[in-house]
Amino acid sequence: MKKALSIAGSDCSGGAGVQADLKTFSAHGVFGMTAIASVVAENTFRVIEFQNVRPDIIEKQIDAVFEDIPPDAVKVGMLSCREGMLAVAGKLREWKAQNVVVDPVMYAKNGCALMDPDSINTLIAEVIPLADMLTPNIPEAEKISGISILTRDDMTKAAHFIHKMGCRAVLIKGGHSEGDATDVLFDGKEFYRFSSPRIPTKNTHGTGCTFSSAIASNLALGMTVPQAVERAKAYVTTAIAHALEIGKGHGPTHHFYDLYKKGLLETTEGAQEATV
Repeated sequence: MKKALSIAGSDCSGGAGVQADLKTFSAHGVFGMTAIASVVAENTFRVIEFQNVRPDIIEKQIDAVFEDIPPDAVKVGMLSCREGMLAVAGKLREWKAQNVVVDPVMYAKNGCALMDPDSINTLIAEVIPLADMLTPNIPEAEKISGISILTRDDMTKAAHFIHKMGCRAVLIKGGHSEGDATDVLFDGKEFYRFSSPRIPTKNTHGTGCTFSSAIASNLALGMTVPQAVERAKAYVTTAIAHALEIGKGHGPTHHFYDLYKKGLLETTEGAQEATV
């Protein structure tokens, strides 16, 4: 069985963070593991508070996983401070992690800041160069690149600029744009666009976490970068289309919709066929 590690913050309401990552890994037939960087008290409509885990404990969690069950892919999510970023970057280098997908989480769905703005330079200098795939949404891509993104051409320009920061590929997600949800991927050689109809729902809690962990799952399963993104896009679109009307705010996506309808065997067989 393929394995994946999520290094991220938690979400006690279960829709985002490491909880969403574990559900996504499982939905893809991948064994999921975690290293928790922050404990977040949040629900569908607000973030109450979060507490960062000590950098040495983050490091020891990563050591515990790699020394016993080396992951085939690593998804990095919420890293709220410089110290946590340095701890994670150091361990990713030490263990020579492969298929690293970095989702630079800066804000919760309700707009609450989840990353210290003073840490963005550390993210750029230490974490982004380790990413095989970086998955910012438009506001995050604007913060990282310093480019105002209003059009698809702006997304292309920002992706090219961010790629020069050292990541192997960058996917700018178009969920915050108008019209169809179009994402722009640049792998250093070619640009790809992935579009899906915009689904009229407020229940999108954890979509970024889910998308990035789906990409990591697909890379662990042996897919190419474009294949991994295409499959992940289809997965997260289905999860949003069948999102759960739970909570007072933005409800969670349905991570297991296909699994409930089709069963694990058919889901994993489809993923394996894509790698042939």
